[in-house]
Amino acid sequence: MNPDDTDSSVYAVAFEDGKFLMVYNSKRRGWEMPGGHIRIGESPEEAAVREFREEAGYDVTIVSIRDLGHCYVCAARLGEKTSPDAEMNARLFDTLPDELAFEREEYEDTVPWSKHEIYG
Repeated sequence: MNPDDTDSSVYAVAFEDGKFLMVYNSKRRGWEMPGGHIRIGESPEEAAVREFREEAGYDVTIVSIRDLGHCYVCAARLGEKTSPDAEMNARLFDTLPDELAFEREEYEDTVPWSKHEIYG
């Protein structure tokens, strides 16, 4: 995947105290990881940080990145809440909620991978 391709996308799985943050997307009617399109000239890591701030209102520190073929996923540490005007409602989870916006199977792979990247 070429990050300079405007169709490239990224999301981040960010952890704090063993829990990961998800946002509720009312258009898709489900919980998802903050993420979105990578802008031309932007790295996947930069896009993940920007999208996380916009959608969840939090800073993140990217620890690792993985190319899934159809998108990138970043393992991240959750930082401070920086914006009260986030686009979506954010919440910490210790397990995947029932109501997901995207395929459960992908999250069943990327959440444990991200947790291992953060905590070892």
